Amino acid sequence: MARTREFDTEAAVSRAMELFWTRGYEATSVRDLTGHLGIGQGSLYAAFGDKDGLYRAALEHYRTSLAAAALRSLDEGADVRSAIRTMLVERVRIAVEHGGRGCLMVNAACERLPEDAVTRRTVRDVQDASRDALADVLRVAAERGEISTGRDPHTLAAFLVTFLNGLLVSSKITPDVRALEPLVEVALAALD
Repeated sequence: MARTREFDTEAAVSRAMELFWTRGYEATSVRDLTGHLGIGQGSLYAAFGDKDGLYRAALEHYRTSLAAAALRSLDEGADVRSAIRTMLVERVRIAVEHGGRGCLMVNAACERLPEDAVTRRTVRDVQDASRDALADVLRVAAERGEISTGRDPHTLAAFLVTFLNGLLVSSKITPDVRALEPLVEVALAALD
């Protein structure tokens, strides 16, 4: 008779996400994971297959929680500049926490690509969703006259996503919001 799982897999994925985010994939061993999660190695393998399966679940959890929240925040701004400024600064604020751990997706791209095709797909999906959401917001803002119509919204959105990726890497080097926030204003000048 099969044993029932004796731990909350959702909570385990969330805790594993934090560990992978702080330490990276390679520096996190199965022993680290089982100790951090308070589960046995057999339970980890039964629930997730292996370390890689748990890592993929952690990336997916990040995508559906933090990355999705960033996109939702775009709809909350009174105007497009404020909404984008808030989203970018909030992403930097999260990235500098815990000594500058950066962004899990950007960290995954830097650590696991180009060899890991599944991680590439996951990161690309997040990047594409961010770009598409920004392009929609920028298109509407241009129609309302809030920003210049001189640039293609899709290209401008791709620039902002690329800028954010670089900013998130920089947050690992300089984990100081006050030092990085002025760069956001420079990027927002592209909306003129």
